[in-house]
Amino acid sequence: MSTQTSDGPAPARAAVRDQLDRVTDPELDRSIVALEYVDAIEIDGGHVSVDLTLPTAWCSPAFAWMMAVDARDEIESLPAVEEARITLHEHMHETEINRGVNEDLSFAEAFPDADGDVAAVRAELDDKARVARQYDAVEALLEAGLDARAIVDVRLRDLEYVDGADSVSIYVRDSSFAVTVPEAPLERYLEKTREIGLVSAPADRLFRTPEGEPIDPDSFDLVHRRGRLAQVNMSSQGGICDGLREAREGRLEETAGD
Repeated sequence: MSTQTSDGPAPARAAVRDQLDRVTDPELDRSIVALEYVDAIEIDGGHVSVDLTLPTAWCSPAFAWMMAVDARDEIESLPAVEEARITLHEHMHETEINRGVNEDLSFAEAFPDADGDVAAVRAELDDKARVARQYDAVEALLEAGLDARAIVDVRLRDLEYVDGADSVSIYVRDSSFAVTVPEAPLERYLEKTREIGLVSAPADRLFRTPEGEPIDPDSFDLVHRRGRLAQVNMSSQGGICDGLREAREGRLEETAGD
């Protein structure tokens, strides 16, 4: 829980929403704002309250916990925020999660009977998201004309960003030539690798196997297919969640109309 104080103006609602947009559903790797999990944002000076509702009441308590904790931490990273309180609604474990997150407890303290550590769950889901994001980044390089051997050898130092541009130049084969690719899929992939500390040094190879190892050119097709499978799995889960959310909203509208 944040202990900072703020003598300046209250945080802007847009700034709070931007921070929440950085929080993802760990199973779907999509923003909780885009998924419409955020019901309300209330700001009272340096105190921010956020109401969240997930698509189902039985969403994994570990997943719900991660989203609530991440939302709190992202908001409290704003200089103008003294404290953020997160309230999860319509969830079978909302009492434990709300108490734990807002009292700054660990997951183990909030769920003493839980089997396993939430950090291990987060690491597994982060790897799955990385593999799915890698698929999009690699597809951009394939469309730019690079072959498997060139792609698996791309390193962080080979990237050149241009201020104000929406593209990235990638120098390959000892900088003998460069290709230009859209920045968005590559940066989204790199954002996840930075979060988990997988790619950081200039000489680090960008793309990895699901296990985190450099890719052998002969294994490129298999690794790329595994990325596609991870992406399809997330998309399918996202479709189910979207349907459940729409059904819940439909029930609420019917109730309001009675």
